[in-house]
Amino acid sequence: LSSSPPPPEVEDVVGSHVEDAVTFWAQSMNSPDILQLPSMLADVCPLANPVFGTPDCSKIYGGIFSEDRCWYRCKLQQIIDDEKCTVTYIDYGNSETLSRTSIVELPEDLQFPSIAKKYRLYGLQLPPNQDVSQFEQGLKFLSSLIFEKQINVCYKGCCKDGSIFVQAKCGEIDIGQEVAKKGFAACKCTVTITVGHCLKKKKSCLICRALKMLLIIWRSSQGCFSPKFWVFSNAERLLDSNSSNDIDNLRAEETCHLRLRSFNLPHNSNTIKMRQDQKLIEENEKLKAENSAILQNSLLLESQLQELKLEVKKEKDMYKEHIEELEASMKSAVGSKIRSLVAKIEVLRSVRQTNTESRFGDDLSEAVKLITDGCLSSPTSLKKLESTWTEYNFAQEMLQLCKDVNELNDLIVKRNNVRQALYSAAEEFVVEVDQLPVDDRRKTLLELSSSLESVYSAITQEEVSEDIFKEFFDWKNGKLQEFNNVRNEADGSLHALCTCLSDIRGFFDLSLGSSMTSEEVVGNIDNLLEKAELDICKELEISLAEQGDADNAIMLKTYCKVMSKIHQEQQLLVAVQNKYVASIQFKSQIAQWLDETPNIDQLLSIKKSMKIMKAQLRWKLVEKSNMEECDEPSEAEIVKLRDEISSLRSAIYREVFREQEEYEKLSTMMKNWFPELPLLHPEARILNYTESAGLLSNSLERDLFDGEPMKELSNKRPLVCAEMQGQKVILKGYSVDHATEAKILKRAARYHKAWFEYKEESGLIQIMFLFLCKSDPLAYIVLPFYPGRSLKILQATDPLTTTKQLAMAKKNACQKGLQTLHHSNIVHGSLHPSNVFVINRKQGIVADFDFTLTKDQRSSANWMLTDQLSLVAPELQNKEPACPSSDMYAFGCLLLWMCFPDHEFVVQSNGIPKITALHMDCKLEALVSKLICPSDRLTATQVLEEEYFLLAGLAHEE
Repeated sequence: LSSSPPPPEVEDVVGSHVEDAVTFWAQSMNSPDILQLPSMLADVCPLANPVFGTPDCSKIYGGIFSEDRCWYRCKLQQIIDDEKCTVTYIDYGNSETLSRTSIVELPEDLQFPSIAKKYRLYGLQLPPNQDVSQFEQGLKFLSSLIFEKQINVCYKGCCKDGSIFVQAKCGEIDIGQEVAKKGFAACKCTVTITVGHCLKKKKSCLICRALKMLLIIWRSSQGCFSPKFWVFSNAERLLDSNSSNDIDNLRAEETCHLRLRSFNLPHNSNTIKMRQDQKLIEENEKLKAENSAILQNSLLLESQLQELKLEVKKEKDMYKEHIEELEASMKSAVGSKIRSLVAKIEVLRSVRQTNTESRFGDDLSEAVKLITDGCLSSPTSLKKLESTWTEYNFAQEMLQLCKDVNELNDLIVKRNNVRQALYSAAEEFVVEVDQLPVDDRRKTLLELSSSLESVYSAITQEEVSEDIFKEFFDWKNGKLQEFNNVRNEADGSLHALCTCLSDIRGFFDLSLGSSMTSEEVVGNIDNLLEKAELDICKELEISLAEQGDADNAIMLKTYCKVMSKIHQEQQLLVAVQNKYVASIQFKSQIAQWLDETPNIDQLLSIKKSMKIMKAQLRWKLVEKSNMEECDEPSEAEIVKLRDEISSLRSAIYREVFREQEEYEKLSTMMKNWFPELPLLHPEARILNYTESAGLLSNSLERDLFDGEPMKELSNKRPLVCAEMQGQKVILKGYSVDHATEAKILKRAARYHKAWFEYKEESGLIQIMFLFLCKSDPLAYIVLPFYPGRSLKILQATDPLTTTKQLAMAKKNACQKGLQTLHHSNIVHGSLHPSNVFVINRKQGIVADFDFTLTKDQRSSANWMLTDQLSLVAPELQNKEPACPSSDMYAFGCLLLWMCFPDHEFVVQSNGIPKITALHMDCKLEALVSKLICPSDRLTATQVLEEEYFLLAGLAHEE
């Protein structure tokens, strides 16, 4: 760095840069140049000369700092190559590498000493063998103490490299002590080296230095005395007075230097000449290097000049081609202009024919008018009808809950009065609705919603303001006004152009006289063509451009509001229509009961006649038995008695069916209109009938049936085959007690409700009657009898074909049997070939539903189709509860057995039969795999959707 005046003893400075834990740069607080210097450099440096040749490392230059791109004074520390140099910013202390282009010459008035000075903490030095991490930590610690802070420094001495030893304080904090405490620096006096070792090391260093200096002196004297003797003798002499401390060694070193400088050695002319020659050689080498650099620079400039010439030539050729193209285009400019205009007019004509105005929401505006102008409001009588209906339902509920006969009459009177009011309200409502165009309005709204949904598919979930219709019409009117203005501009431009072209045509017709001059004819046709094209393009842009986000948003909100209004009105119309239908039904059904009360006379009459016929039947049976036990029975009399008994049984059966029909009527009336019937007529046992879903018959008895015991099938429970109304039936007996009787009734009623929903289409066997035996603890269920039609017997005697197998399985497992049960949340649990019956070799039905057992008890029986193929699902074998999925497993195995009845199946470790070795249709294999898989089996409904059943259904139809 350039020389500067010695610092004062004590001074206030500001830290500007830190090099390590003991070395830093700082600016004096008393330096006035630091404030004006940036503006001076900003004015001078941009206009200053760049640095040419070899820079002078002792000179001050201007450099651009890479971080803020501002100019600062700097000195060169190292020349890396011809392009880059390492510099130190002398007014701050930091360094960086700059390119030569970022360094400029500074005038003499800016060549003053540096503002920042380099300081070292007195008495401290960096510890030996300090690693990089500790070095970085020490640097950061010292920066935190002094950077951009005012500190007080006390001058202690100067170092050889120009830095100043100081004792620094920041307020009351001694910076050197803080650095030493943290271990980032050590005191020079405490370096862990023994005194003897230090003296010996310093002594050897001093001897080496002395030897080097004496050897240089000897070479300069050209051998006036012996080097070996003189050098070593003087070195030993110089170092004889070494003391035991560092200060004496330093003094000895200085003394040695002084003594060496004090030698008066001869300097002859040869030595001077050698030095001059050496200097000339160095200058010559320097000039050669500069000459080489100038030569390379000239070659580079010449290459750049050649490239510029080529570029100029290319540009000239390009401009020449462009001029030629322009000249060629000028020849057809009018035709090109007219052709372009004609093409755009053709597009515009087609666009106008497609009714562009529809893009501005004409359909929405029509929809808004339709739903606002023609909206039907709620009938005035609807509110009265609903309140009266609520009061009527409450009165019916009170009657249903009533258990005291004494309170019943008052409740009935109150209900009848409310019912009369409801009848009047319903009549008034029906008259009012008949005057409203409900059906036409519903049809209109349905068509409107369908047309809008085909155009606007998405519906936003956000809340739409009630003012959206006003916003929509404001937006629509603005868009139409803008569009009409653009269209009028285009029409006006085309009209002006047509007028001009008409004038030109008249002027060109030489047969016509024209008083117009050439200037008047041509006029401003160029401007007219340009304006017509611009106006047409503008209209096309508006007509063909996609709707903006704001436009789409307001149209979508309007559409959502319209659809909301439509749905609200549709819901109102549906409610009105439902109330209308309910009112019509109520009027028609209750009209006859407004002044009357239903009675059970017909039911009692039927019961009475059956009682008489039962007594007659018993008498006839006794008479027949006595006659058969006579010694000489009369065959004619016996046949006559048999016919009479058969007639009585048929009559009783007819009365039983009539009784069931009468119970059904009373049950319907109880549910809908007269909930008091069971309490008014407890002898009729109406609740027993309704709770059993119409199955329980109190009139049937075991003795009424001319049954034939089925001993071959009666291994579990009594089975009797009989005939009832010309149909073969089977009586299945269950042993019951007081507890199991209620469970059987409940399970049978649930099963019967599932069957009753679909009846013949249910795929389930019908329970005709259920009655309790009066003499024995037995409950009998009357079922249709299909002798020899079980799937097991049929496959053994006359197997079904593949097509009929699939048709039967399809109807049984899906639409008919299992689907009906599973739909009612009933698990069969015991599906096997003996309880699947095939009717007419086409339709399959599920039977043999044991009502005394739970679903898990029914599924506990291990039904085996072959020696290895079991119908019990693996999860049931693991004691898991039965479920619809286990029924589907049994159906899958049943289907597999129907297709391969004689195959010896191999069961895998997971309990699933192996089917990969079977030669079956790939679609059938996929279906069976989905039915018997360990998890996620097909449901009864999903089976119908399988491709194998779909193809089988088509083949069966063909």
